[in-house]
This record gives sequence, C-alpha cells and structure tokens, in this order.
Amino acid sequence: MDGETRPRRTKILYVEDDPSSVVLVRRVLESEGYQVIAAEDGLSAIEIAKREKPDLILMDINISGLDGYEVTTKIRNIPELSSIPIVAVTAATLKGDRERALIAGCDGYIPKPIDVDRFPYQVQAFLLGMKEEVESVEEKIEYLAEYSRKLVDRLEEKIRELEAAHAELQRIDKMKTDFVILASHELRTPLTAIYGYAQILLSNSDIPGSADEVGSPRFIIDKMAEATRRLGQVVGDIINVSLIDADKLDLATEPIFLDPLVRNVLRNITGMGPERKLTFEVEGLENLPVVMGDSQRLYQALWNVISNSIKYTPDGGRIRITGRQIEDTVHIAIQDTGVGIPPEERERIFDRFYVLEDTALHRSSKTAFKGGGLGLGLTVARGIIEAHGGKIWVESEGYDEERLPGSTFHVLLPLAEQ
Repeated sequence: MDGETRPRRTKILYVEDDPSSVVLVRRVLESEGYQVIAAEDGLSAIEIAKREKPDLILMDINISGLDGYEVTTKIRNIPELSSIPIVAVTAATLKGDRERALIAGCDGYIPKPIDVDRFPYQVQAFLLGMKEEVESVEEKIEYLAEYSRKLVDRLEEKIRELEAAHAELQRIDKMKTDFVILASHELRTPLTAIYGYAQILLSNSDIPGSADEVGSPRFIIDKMAEATRRLGQVVGDIINVSLIDADKLDLATEPIFLDPLVRNVLRNITGMGPERKLTFEVEGLENLPVVMGDSQRLYQALWNVISNSIKYTPDGGRIRITGRQIEDTVHIAIQDTGVGIPPEERERIFDRFYVLEDTALHRSSKTAFKGGGLGLGLTVARGIIEAHGGKIWVESEGYDEERLPGSTFHVLLPLAEQ
C-alpha cells in the first residue's frame, strides 16, 4: 500500500530455555500476527526487554541463572519496563506456584502444556489489561514473606558461590605468579651467562672485524649480546610485573640524587639504539633534594617512562624533563612533542600488556618511532613508583600524528624524612 504506514505488529518476548517450547509458542502466536522474540536465560531477557520494549512478556519460571521469579521482580523495578504485562507460562503447577508468580510481579499464570486453541485468546486478554490477583490478603502476606525468604536464601547461595569462585581464582592467580617468577628466573640464569661470555669475547682484541662490519665475527657477537640483553629486559619486565601483582616488590632503600640518575637514563637510552633526531632538555633536577628509594628500581621506572616518550615522538621532536619540589614531594615531569594519547586511553596505558599502536605493525624496539614492546613498561613504572609511596599519571590533549599535541608524564616521589 503506497503512501500508507503498515501497522506495528504486537511484540511479545518469550523467556524460555527449551527450544521445542519456543518453536511451538512462536508458531501459534506468529500465525495470529504477533511478533515473537525469544530469550533463553534471565540476564539476556532483561537486556532484550530494555532494547525491544515488548508489549507483553511470557515468562517461564524454571530457567537457568536468574529464575523467572527474579527476572520478573527485576523488570518490575526498571521504570521504562514496569508497566509491561508479564505472564508466567510454566510447568510449575504445584500448590502455591501461581501465587508465587503473582507475588513476584506477574500479571497472570498459564500452566504448561499450553492449550494451542485457547492460548492466543489468553494472550490477547492479558494484552487488553486482564490481571490476576492473589485471592486473600492473608495469603498475599504469607506468600510475600515466603518469597522474601527465598530471595534472601538465593542471595546467600550466590554470595557463597562467588566467594568460592573468588578463592579459586586467587589460588590460580598465585600459581600463575609463582610459575612466572620461577620460569623467569630460570631464563635469566642462562641469559646472564650468554651475555657475560659475549662481553668477554667482545673485549678480546683478537676477534676480527668491527661492530659495524656486517657479517664479521665481532659484528655477530655484538648482535648476539644486544639480543641477549634485550631478552633479559623482557624477562626482567615479566618478573617485575609478577612481583608487583603479588605485592612482593622488595626495595633496597638508600639516599638518591635524581639529577645524575635521570642523566644516566638518558645517556643509556640514547646510546642503545639507532640515533634519533631528538632534542633533550633537562632542567631543575640539580636543585632537587635527596629522596629515599631503590636507585635501580627508580632507574628502571624512569627508563620506561622516558623511552615511552621517545617511542611516540617523531624525529625532530623534543623531550623535556623538569624537576621541582612541591612541599614534601619531588615532582618530575617528562614532556614530549609526540603524537599524544587519546583521552580514553590515558589510564589504560598503565594496564598490563596494553599497547597503543597497532600490534600488526609491532617492532621490538624501545627507541624507534612507534616501536613495539610487551606493553609492560608503564605497568612496571607505576608499580615501582607506587611502591615508593609515589604517584604517576599522564596528561595529553589527544592523539594526532599531524598536529603532534604531545604528552606529559608526571611523577611524584616523597622526600626523605628529616
């Protein structure tokens, strides 16, 4: 019919986990012109009801997860769904089952097996506003009290199940952490030996060639040493994340001057990879008071943060590191002129295994522009800084590879107590 709007079909949500019952009800009601949507469990029924806003809900009581009583009670407490008629269609036909359904919030009760001849008329009656009630006030009070006790019992049961599941997850997580730590230590031992022997060979002047002469013995040994060192860093990051997760990160506390520590980080980062055309500025660190901490751990944390800034700053950019005292803390800011960070990612970048770049473009480099990694560096940095009683966060206007808004990482560390 051109120019005319087709009338909207009455929409019925049928909550049922038995496929054969769904087929039967759908066949009976769709032949009468109704639209039937099915949900096989309580949680999906609630979500579908929110999305579809049906004209009527047919509710099986004995469904998995949340049962039909609980789903009905929940729907009745959702303002936009509270007026939808809900009818129990169930094989629960013992004494009191009808009353329990009505107390839970159902408008009616149709026992199974359904009468296929009467069923469409029953549905139509509830669509037109028919509503069943519990006969007496005394019965209503009695069933309401029973239903309340049942809900409390179900809640207690679910809490105990969640507690048991949580305890099991904690046990599995501890096993995983212990395994990762042990496996990483087992890897570190041979890696240390390989790296040490490679350094001994490189110190031998009789080894022919040079580190720049591709294919020469010295070049090969140098690349082996570099790869072993890089693998050692990865293993170290994995160990540290596991220790942080298990709250076992031990600190060897000593007085630390931050200016030489940061300059040592910059010297080692810039000397370990292909030369990047970046400008580095350091300001205010030489005037900072002493902090108490683990110098090796803080070196690693600052190394991870600064290398991250280098990684996301294209050639021609600038990395500026400043320091100042704020009351009883030291504030270090690492500011870059890089691609920036999307607002929704500013907290996620500190999550384990999170990488901002496309993993399909992954490269195992800590200094190359947008080079890859395991996504553990900032996780380790946060864990180390927080273990020192400090705080780390990032500010950025957003991500833009053309405009290059940059990012600023802030690190707060407490001063040594006088």
